[in-house]
Amino acid sequence: MNLHEYQGKEILNSFGVRIQRGIVANNHKKAVDAAKQLATETGTGWWVIKAQIHAGGRGKGGGVKLAKSLQEVETISNSILGMMLKTPQTPPQGKKVNQVLIAEDVYYPGDHEPEEYYMSVLLNRATGKNMIMYSTEGGMDIETVAEETPHLIFTEEIDPLLGLLPFQSRKIAFNLGLSGGALKEMIKFVSALYKAYIESDASMFEINPVLKTSDDKILAVDSKVTLDDNALFRHKDYAQLRDLREENPIEVEANAAGLNYVDLDGNVGCMVNGAGLAMSTMDLIKQSGGEPANFLDVGGTADAKRVETAFRIILKDENVKAILVNIFGGIVRCDRVAQGVIDAYKNMGDAIKIPIIVRLQGTNAIEAKQLIDDSGLAVISATEFQEAADKVKEVLNN
Repeated sequence: MNLHEYQGKEILNSFGVRIQRGIVANNHKKAVDAAKQLATETGTGWWVIKAQIHAGGRGKGGGVKLAKSLQEVETISNSILGMMLKTPQTPPQGKKVNQVLIAEDVYYPGDHEPEEYYMSVLLNRATGKNMIMYSTEGGMDIETVAEETPHLIFTEEIDPLLGLLPFQSRKIAFNLGLSGGALKEMIKFVSALYKAYIESDASMFEINPVLKTSDDKILAVDSKVTLDDNALFRHKDYAQLRDLREENPIEVEANAAGLNYVDLDGNVGCMVNGAGLAMSTMDLIKQSGGEPANFLDVGGTADAKRVETAFRIILKDENVKAILVNIFGGIVRCDRVAQGVIDAYKNMGDAIKIPIIVRLQGTNAIEAKQLIDDSGLAVISATEFQEAADKVKEVLNN
């Protein structure tokens, strides 16, 4: 589950990570009120207006701007709210900005210039250990840094049984070239950040930039946080942070119906039971010259109602030119699935205007094929994997 910047900062702050303070607003009047409150509480005279969407690169898209007066806070907030913000991480049409974060200015003058760093915490799947990735090149796309100056990216792997050890926090601070008070601040920052990552059951914490202010404070200016959906039962308060407006509406609908669905960019919809078979079916579609339009696992219960719901969700994608139903009858009997497909097809009437290929294998597969063939519906039955692939290729070429 992805979080907005302000939500990620709230979690960081709850674990003792120093953050750039800010207040979220959903209209320009509240934005001005937030700016006034920040001025009173922090003494800031400038404010940073940040669009809150689930995507990086907001600044390059015009979603992060500096306001030097309350009038500018109102004008800039009004221009950002409601816009379709386009970044390299959004769909082509962009994402609508429903709220902005009014943040304090932390780039104030002092004894020396502020410095920006990059830092993230995530799992290294190759080693089975958590990893802190960091760099002196903060404020830049980490992909660009990795491509052009890979020697400036450091990693520190952490044994999950031992946790982050004190010498590792010190090593990170030293590698960033810090000393004196800034070094001590960074050690505290890294320790608190890792604690937040572990105890919130996160999949990733990314802070770009981590800022060393002109008076040697270390704080998070940004935050990109992804929480593990499977651990939300332990964090009821975090579960309430989900912003469904930022998620694919088809995936939201499928999730509400108890279907495991991921929207893709292809032209062949698939309905399968079991994640492994679903992945194999997607490979099958690719080998047939098509592109999978989705990953959809209907689970062990493929009755008429569930099949109909799956059909309706797949058909919401206008790019789908055919649907492949590939069910293995282990727990569920194939003839029941076949009847479910037939009933769903009849219930939907004219809603289905594209070819449907059905491959049923397992318990009562022969009876299932007979039901499909005798139904009189425009449903193409198949028994073998290759046969299903050939049918997909055939309908796509017509």
